[in-house]
Amino acid sequence: MPLHQLRNAREMTQTRLAEVLEMDQGNISKLEKRTDMYLSTLRSYVEAMGGVLEIRAVFPDGEVKIDLLNKLSA
Repeated sequence: MPLHQLRNAREMTQTRLAEVLEMDQGNISKLEKRTDMYLSTLRSYVEAMGGVLEIRAVFPDGEVKIDLLNKLSA
């Protein structure tokens, strides 16, 4: 799901998200159009909407949750 659709599904405007993240609305618009970004930026975006970002690797024989994000906040 693209970021702008996720934000809309959470019933949040770019302006409100910008307030929570303490940045300009224009920066939210640019962020939502990016195809590449830091995990920490994506994590902040998701957490500003009340969510938690999790990353997992999926293989034919199972999946593994990657705990990299916990190390980013340390």
